[in-house]
Amino acid sequence: MKAVEVKDLTFSYDQETNAVENVTFSVDRGVYATIIGHNGSGKSTVAKLITGLLEKKSGTIMIDGMELNDENLRELRNRIGIVFQNPDNQFIGSTVRDDIAFGLENHCVPQEEMDGIIEEYAAKVRMTEYLNHEPTRLSGGQKQRVAIAGVLAMRPDVIVFDEATSMLDPQGKDEIKKLIRDLHRDRNLTILSITHDIEEVTASDYVIAMNRGTVAMCGTPEEIFADADKLKSINIALPFAMQFEEELRRAGVSMNRAITMEGLVEELCRLHSNT
Repeated sequence: MKAVEVKDLTFSYDQETNAVENVTFSVDRGVYATIIGHNGSGKSTVAKLITGLLEKKSGTIMIDGMELNDENLRELRNRIGIVFQNPDNQFIGSTVRDDIAFGLENHCVPQEEMDGIIEEYAAKVRMTEYLNHEPTRLSGGQKQRVAIAGVLAMRPDVIVFDEATSMLDPQGKDEIKKLIRDLHRDRNLTILSITHDIEEVTASDYVIAMNRGTVAMCGTPEEIFADADKLKSINIALPFAMQFEEELRRAGVSMNRAITMEGLVEELCRLHSNT
């Protein structure tokens, strides 16, 4: 079954221009998918639509085979969580423990169960020692870990990361990207990450590329990055490995396509061994 299925999704912030128009894509269960696109391409709008934060103009949104509508919005929100760009916008409690507990309290989870759940998910994001700290005193990366723990505690089937690393320093970005990969691998979560980070895209299973409110391309990273000219035409940067490879080709070096640094290193080693 598809974890997320969107068909002919259209939304407008005003009466004149559609922010997204006839957007159609699907994400299988257990897949780590990324949505990329230039600023204003509609990718964050799509994230808010499929999590029920915005109401569609037309089209259908299916979560785990159930259509998102007014009647089942609350139920489906239990199945899909979202982590925003700015973690400060998600903090409710005066301590990390209180913040993770917030969603559990709203769902009337008994206190004797709640403490164990909080400890479990604080440990998963390596924030156990900070449970009694004030969220405002944490680093950007630590704040995002707390936000992720709060979403995980609700045990959703799908987590949407809406530019979750864009406001972090390089170390914080790397920490959160690794955490996302680990969560996907260890818990078989369905991940949908809206991102500008091309290196994150190369590590995902499936890519949806958007342009001016529409889906321009869908496929595996290898399939998407095989069409470098089209990506450039919709203002999406190529991974560093591909840029480096293009420069080598211009210098007369014939080599196989590489979209990741690991793939580039392997290809360079292969070329060296053949010389």
